[in-house]
Amino acid sequence: MPDEQWSPPLVMVTVDLVILTLRAGELNALLVERGVEPYQGEMALPGGFLNNGEEDLQVAAHRELAEEAGLDGASLHLEQLGVYGTPGRDPRGRVVSVAYLAIAPGLPEPAAGTDAAGARWQPVGAVAAGKVRLAFDHELILNDGVERARAKLEHTALATAFCGETFTISELQRVYEAVWGVEIDPRNFYRKVQGVEGFIVPDGHKATRGRPARLFRAGRSAALHPPLVRPEGAT
Repeated sequence: MPDEQWSPPLVMVTVDLVILTLRAGELNALLVERGVEPYQGEMALPGGFLNNGEEDLQVAAHRELAEEAGLDGASLHLEQLGVYGTPGRDPRGRVVSVAYLAIAPGLPEPAAGTDAAGARWQPVGAVAAGKVRLAFDHELILNDGVERARAKLEHTALATAFCGETFTISELQRVYEAVWGVEIDPRNFYRKVQGVEGFIVPDGHKATRGRPARLFRAGRSAALHPPLVRPEGAT
């Protein structure tokens, strides 16, 4: 086709955010209730359109997180999760979304704003079980984010961030169980954890509550070699 007969397609760009944390021993995702059409009243991931042609993608992600849920995105490590552009994914037109992921401990209660009618933490298991439906293709994006988080626990020391300064191996195991969505054999877990050099180090003390157990601290290794592979049957 000659250049003078070609015009670029109109494509709109959005950002969507998968923000994960642990609450009450479960892996939770930040969701907002949409206050405007399309999908008004339905739950979705926080996100929205870029303000203008000059706004950086990550700047837009921080802005949307603050506007829709009242959270400070600058305090989170946001990493790009993927790009989603299947035709028809948004009834407003040809929309491509750049998704970001963050998983962090101790995140506060969200506060809805702008076009969000509500915001809350929701166990990801409720979405996986179909008890909570998400607008657009946000269930796909959330699933991809959860899978990335689960892989991070296999290959990095991220799980120790969800424990105290000192912790027992049982407490560390509960973090893995919450994120992986599966029960873990304590003996196998203890053996695997102890086999990863630099992952955790003994603190030299024992827990004073309940049955005495050795206390550990996070080691110096950020990457796990060998990785802690998920057991079969992990969701």
